[in-house]
Amino acid sequence: MTNILFVCTGNTCRSPMAAALLQDKDVDGLAVNSAGIFAMEGADASPLAKQVLNENDIKYDHSSTLLTEKEVDWADVILTMTKSHKDLINSRFGKTIGKTFTLKEFVDEGEKDVADPFGGNIDTYRQTFQELAELIEKLVEKFAEDGEGLEA
Repeated sequence: MTNILFVCTGNTCRSPMAAALLQDKDVDGLAVNSAGIFAMEGADASPLAKQVLNENDIKYDHSSTLLTEKEVDWADVILTMTKSHKDLINSRFGKTIGKTFTLKEFVDEGEKDVADPFGGNIDTYRQTFQELAELIEKLVEKFAEDGEGLEA
């Protein structure tokens, strides 16, 4: 089993959408979770994130989680939405170096950021959802190629 942890800032937009998208793929051997660097424990996903997931028939069950030692220890691979998330995690939890990547870096698109829809309208959320959907598809392909585990 490979434990994948998606991380963003508040754990209400990008990381919950990424986690829901990957869970929807129902890939054998993968466990998926999400957390936020500055998350408020127990918050719901943003209304627009939920709307976009519903529009795409993606099931989700989300309650925000603050990134702590517990989540870091659970994860085999930590996939962040931005380089600054990655850098902050690696400076806060030294043992994450080597298992923390930006999502785009992990799927060979360079160390680029996933657009943050927070504060945007429904179209902004749809664009971020589409960006994440394409990245998650590449992630699933990478997992299929690597077989037993994900390696960057």
